[in-house]
Amino acid sequence: MYQGIRISGFGGQGVISAGVLLAQAGMMEGKEVSFFPSYGAEMRGGTANCSVVISSDEVSTPIVSTPDTAIVFNEPSLAKFEPMLKPGGLLIVNTSLVNSKPTRKDIKVLNVPCNEVAGELGNAKVMNMVAMGAFAAATGAMSLDAIVKALPVVYKKLKPQVIELNVKALKRGAEFKIG
Repeated sequence: MYQGIRISGFGGQGVISAGVLLAQAGMMEGKEVSFFPSYGAEMRGGTANCSVVISSDEVSTPIVSTPDTAIVFNEPSLAKFEPMLKPGGLLIVNTSLVNSKPTRKDIKVLNVPCNEVAGELGNAKVMNMVAMGAFAAATGAMSLDAIVKALPVVYKKLKPQVIELNVKALKRGAEFKIG
C-alpha cells in the first residue's frame, strides 16, 4: 500500500496542519510516513502545500511529484496540482472556493464544499478536517478512527469541545462520495 498525497491552498487554511495530522494518524496505524511542507512568500494568505506519504513499505522520498491524491482548497491549487495527479488518481476539490471544474477525464473527482460544511458546524477553521474526513473515507489509506485519535496528539492545546468539533467535521467530510 502506497498513498502519495499533495494538500494545497492558501496559508491559513490548515494545509500544513492537515498534513501533520495525516502523517501522525498513519504512524499511529503502524504505517511508514513522511511529511514535507512547502510555503509561499507569506504564511497566512500566501500559498502553502505539503506532501504526505503513507505506505506499508519504507518511504524512499518525502517529495510527492505525482500524487495518488491531490486535495485542493483553492482555485490556484486546482490549476497547479490537477495536471500532476496520477492517471486514475483522486482529486478532492473544495467546491466552496474552487469554481473551475477539473478538465481531466482519467481521474476520480470528489467535490466537497469544505468551507460551507465548516460554516454549518459553526467554525470556519475546521474546513481542513472536512477534507481529511473525505480523504480517509474515499481512499481507505487510513481509518477515520486513526485521524480522530491523532487529533489530541497533534493539537495538544485544544480544548475537548474543539477536538469534538474537529471530530464532527471529519465525520461530515466522510459522508461525501465520488460521483
